[in-house]
Amino acid sequence: MEKKEETNNNKEERNNEGKEEDRVPQMALNHVSRLCRDVKESIDFYSKVLGLVLIERPPAFEFDGAWLFNYGVGVHLIQAKDEDSLPKTDRVLDPRDNHISFQCEDMEALEQRLKQFNVKYTKRTIDEDKKGTKIDQLFFCDPDGYMIEMCNCENLKLVPAGSLGNIKLPCDRHNPPVDLENGRHAK
Repeated sequence: MEKKEETNNNKEERNNEGKEEDRVPQMALNHVSRLCRDVKESIDFYSKVLGLVLIERPPAFEFDGAWLFNYGVGVHLIQAKDEDSLPKTDRVLDPRDNHISFQCEDMEALEQRLKQFNVKYTKRTIDEDKKGTKIDQLFFCDPDGYMIEMCNCENLKLVPAGSLGNIKLPCDRHNPPVDLENGRHAK
């Protein structure tokens, strides 16, 4: 695989916001990248606790890491050069802090799974509209201190706070194609 990197430092101001050429051809979240203290420990966490599947990673990368994927989202793990740049692993779980959020179909089953693997978590239920639309949330950290939220946020309606503009709502799952014939496991 050929590697090619480009950096664009173009800071030219644009005065044509809102025009057709400003629309970004984006489809869906592809992956989240996380620096790790120990890639193997993080693989265990994301695969055993969250059910992600280890997939092949292009061999051209010249650093230790791993890719996992499931449910339409990938997590790319990268061995950290400097552990001081990672979050503290003993921090207090604060739902207002930086985190990634995954949709969860069965919050009770996930909570049992967190208990099974001795993962410390904070549970929260939000019933803002008092009409029975409840959102359950579980917050916990991965082995490197990155906070993760699992929620049943499909219960929450998206209500525009202004013009819909260029909003694109997904109409189906956008998963990459799966090649079951050419992976290392097939040889």
